[in-house]
Amino acid sequence: MSISKNQLKLITSLSQKKYRQKHQLFIAEGVKVVEELIASSFTVETLFCTEPIFNGTSDEKIIWVSEMELKKISTLKTPNKVLALFKIPKQKEIKNTGLTIALDAINDPGNLGTIIRLCDWFGVTQLICSKDTVDCYNQKVVQASMGSVTRVSVIYTDLESYLKNAKLPTFIADMVGENIYTANLPEEGVLVMGNEANGVSENIKKTVSNKISIPRFGAIQKTESLNVATATAILLSEFKRSFS
Repeated sequence: MSISKNQLKLITSLSQKKYRQKHQLFIAEGVKVVEELIASSFTVETLFCTEPIFNGTSDEKIIWVSEMELKKISTLKTPNKVLALFKIPKQKEIKNTGLTIALDAINDPGNLGTIIRLCDWFGVTQLICSKDTVDCYNQKVVQASMGSVTRVSVIYTDLESYLKNAKLPTFIADMVGENIYTANLPEEGVLVMGNEANGVSENIKKTVSNKISIPRFGAIQKTESLNVATATAILLSEFKRSFS
């Protein structure tokens, strides 16, 4: 069975957020990522496969395609045997327990995907995103998260309002904040990471009571900042180390 014109049109449209929201579908590619999604609570809509891979998946869900056809619908330089459509799950309610990461206007899909994966690695189960943060079901985000999007609740909300009403201590990563290596860190709290170019916005800064920073150790000290995903990894490591 080959890909129909309507299927091709649908797959192409899902590169845009408005059509993902309209159809409540997103794309995942590659055997490992698709396996992770199938094994989770996510619901598979359609699998476009070049060969039998996923035992136990209903044949009604599978459309067999040639490598040439897969290449036509894939965004990867080297397509890996499968492109899948999954249903977007219902957004979960915000929990006011544990350690939470909050993102203020993160634009780069690779950064968001990496941060989702970091949350999964460090046992952070909730990621709060401002409404202008890139969509977590953007295909590049899904790929970069390597399946971690199935284990981390990504919740989009009015970030300023959420922080004003947060029941846990709040922190922002800031160049003039307290040294992360000497700060007294709580086991539960909200850590806010800012936009790649501009950092945490002024409105958000006003709602957060604590500032923490990663000190520079370089002799010349001219590096302006760290990549937001790299900074998130360092800060999460320190929060978790305090209670390991």
